[in-house]
Amino acid sequence: MTGLRRRTLLRSAALGAAAATAGCAYIPSDQQVHATLKRSAKAKVDGDLVYFNWADYLDPSVLKGFEKEYGVKIIQSNFDSMEGMYAKLQAGNQYDIVFPIAKWVVKLRQEGRLRAIDHAQLSNADQVFYSGSYFNDPWYDRGSRASVPFTVYKTGIAWRTDRVSAMTGSWRDLWNTEATKHIFTLDDQDEALAMGALLLGYNVNTAKPKELDAITKLLISQKKYLRAYSSDDVNDMARGDAWIHHMWSGDFMYLRTDIAKYQKLYDFEAPKEGVPINSDAYCIPADAPHPGTAMLFIDWLLRPENAIKNIDYLCYPFPVKDAVAHFEELAKDVPACNVDVTDLENPNVFRLLSTDAVHRRTAAWTDIKAS
Repeated sequence: MTGLRRRTLLRSAALGAAAATAGCAYIPSDQQVHATLKRSAKAKVDGDLVYFNWADYLDPSVLKGFEKEYGVKIIQSNFDSMEGMYAKLQAGNQYDIVFPIAKWVVKLRQEGRLRAIDHAQLSNADQVFYSGSYFNDPWYDRGSRASVPFTVYKTGIAWRTDRVSAMTGSWRDLWNTEATKHIFTLDDQDEALAMGALLLGYNVNTAKPKELDAITKLLISQKKYLRAYSSDDVNDMARGDAWIHHMWSGDFMYLRTDIAKYQKLYDFEAPKEGVPINSDAYCIPADAPHPGTAMLFIDWLLRPENAIKNIDYLCYPFPVKDAVAHFEELAKDVPACNVDVTDLENPNVFRLLSTDAVHRRTAAWTDIKAS
C-alpha cells in the first residue's frame, strides 16, 4: 500500500499468521473542484477523541498520556486500507481525526470532507511549519490548510546478507538469480507498477497504454524468480521465506530494530533508478464531533518527546524538527532508510489519477498477477 505502509504492525505476534493487508489501488476522483474548507476549530477540549487510524500505528503510551493530560478518552477505530477509510467517511461515520496518505488528502479536500487547521492554534506548529519547510506548501495541500504531516517513507529493497552475496543497487535486484523463489514483490498495485516504471525510466504514475504494456511484460518476466506477491514484508523476511523483498523503509527498520536477532543479516537499498517517496497526514473531517479535542491531539503529537516515542515504536520518521536527529541515529547503520524532507520534492510520489487512468493501471496489474 502506498501509504503508511501499509500493513498492520504485528507486535505481539510478529512471527505469527500472515497479516491481512489491502492493496492500495484507490477510488479516483474526476472532480477538480477544491471545496471550501470548514473553519478551523479552536484547540480546546470539546469531548472525547474519536480516532480513526491504521491499527497499532502510534505508541500506546502517547495515547494514554493524552488521555491523562486532557481528561478525555480516545475512542479508537481502525482501517486496513485507504479505501476502507474513505468508505466509512462516505457512509457518514463521524471521526475527529483521520490519517490519509498524501493523495487521499487531495481527494478529501476536493470533496469538502475536511476542516481547516489553523496553525496559530498549535503551540508546536513550528516543529513542522518552520521557515523553508517543505510542509509549508506541499503539493497535496497548498498552504497546509487542511493537514499536518504525520510520517514520511520510501520504498526500496531489503535482503538477507547471509543468503545473497551480490546486490547492484538497482531494481534489477528483484530479478537476482541467486535468490530465485525467495524474492517477494509487494502485493500493492501502485508500488509494483512504480518499481517497473522506474526501471524502464517512466513516471511512477504512468497510465500510458504503451508504457503499461512494457511494465506488464517486465513484471511478468520476474515471475520465474518470484516466490510470491506479499505485503507481509516483515514476517516474510523474519521467517526466512524472503531473501530479497520489495519493502517499505519503515517496515525494514521495524524488522531490523525490533524483530531481528542478528541485525547485520539484513540490509536495505534505495535503488539508483529512483524510489517512490510518500507521506501521510493528520486531518480533521468537516463533520468531526469534537474538532477542538482533535486540534489538541495534533498539537500533542507534534511535541518532540512524543514524536520520539512514536519513532521508536513505529520505526518510521516523523518530520518533527526536534525529533529528526533521533531517527537519523536509529537509521545510522542503514542510511538508505532515512527520508530527508527534501526527498519529497521529486516526481516519484503517488498522485490522485482520473478514473480512466486508474482503470488502465488496474487492468495491467490484474494481467500481471493472472499470468
